[in-house]
Amino acid sequence: MNVPMSDGLAALRESARKVREELHRVVVGQDDAITWMILAVFLRGHVLLEGVPGTAKTLLVRTLARTLHASFRRIQFTPDLMPSDITGVHVFDVARSEFSLRRGPIFTDLLLADEINRTPAKTQAALLEAMQERSVTIDGETHALPRIFTVFATQNPIEMEGTYPLPEAQTDRFLFKVTLSYPEPAEEDAILKAYNAGREPHEVEKSGVQSVMTVEESLAAREAINRVAVSDGLISYIRKVVAATRESPDVLLGCGPRAGIHLLLAAKGLAALEGREFVLPDDVKLAAAPVMRHRLILNPEAEVEGLKAESVIERMLAKVEVPR
Repeated sequence: MNVPMSDGLAALRESARKVREELHRVVVGQDDAITWMILAVFLRGHVLLEGVPGTAKTLLVRTLARTLHASFRRIQFTPDLMPSDITGVHVFDVARSEFSLRRGPIFTDLLLADEINRTPAKTQAALLEAMQERSVTIDGETHALPRIFTVFATQNPIEMEGTYPLPEAQTDRFLFKVTLSYPEPAEEDAILKAYNAGREPHEVEKSGVQSVMTVEESLAAREAINRVAVSDGLISYIRKVVAATRESPDVLLGCGPRAGIHLLLAAKGLAALEGREFVLPDDVKLAAAPVMRHRLILNPEAEVEGLKAESVIERMLAKVEVPR
């Protein structure tokens, strides 16, 4: 039985509102980050979280898992972490005289890959199949991951010692790169007052945060987003925006076709959160930076000038004609 599109969008908006409300029980501010993180789960995407220590990256993911009634695991990436530490291994059960699978932490709904750039490429690559195929292969056997499996990977934007930059093939698999900034003065005052009053926001289980969404409702949200209409003119606009990254004199390596797919999905997701059954150019513009900022490699000259990926994207958006 098909649910009317308007009903599906109404349910999606209400669920997203409840999730956001619960997140704000423990997280002050970070409204934009929360929007992209919720959308990532709905869109079957993954998120690269970047921010200095103390900007609530871990807290956001843990709390989001609780609001979605989803399982949560955290992996601290280190230089000595092995692929099997992530995926799991077969161990011999003496009592049963057979090998059995000891599943790794990747078998979860929401996975926090903390400081992903602190582990070598071999271990980073262990996530590639999981992120793209939503399955892992262990000793030749393929195992499916949970239906709402989502990776939230964190990295420190400043500290480079002892880190291994993510290869382009891996960064391209992240739907969004979300940057978490320092809180505004009023927000930081609220954080300090909460601690002064004895609240421990990191104790999510004691915070009163409720599960306000089920896995089935998350899957229904995906279906509602898939049904959002996109005109041929906007399809062409998205393609031109992505293609412009390959032609910019400031860019050494532009975005590939997956960026266009992700930009399309993100624009549909934003429209759905607004309760609209169709995408507008503004949805594409709003999603452009989170979708493309981690896929661009700037020329050395542009970096010397202090240009950021966001500035280059803004310039390109200004040059691409908007469909009427």
